[in-house]
Amino acid sequence: MPIYEYKCDNGHVFDVIQRMSDEPLTECQECGAHAERVLHPVAIHFKGSGFHNTDYGKKKSGANGGGSSEDSKPSESKKSESKKTETKTTSAD
Repeated sequence: MPIYEYKCDNGHVFDVIQRMSDEPLTECQECGAHAERVLHPVAIHFKGSGFHNTDYGKKKSGANGGGSSEDSKPSESKKSESKKTETKTTSAD
């Protein structure tokens, strides 16, 4: 059975072992004031590849993933060719 943490309006904190199907307590066990169940975030640890944003953009080598790396190379060569033609035209003037 899980242990639930409660906190009352007067600041008392107490733990109660209850079934998951049981209704939450509404009164403090120490002073009788209104009490509410305290919820805590759960820690999650992602292990392995594919969980980080940099893992999705990796270039694949070989026959399976040649498309993404080949697409970037022609665009870079086009940029360098355009710079070469610009320098040639400026030097001719």
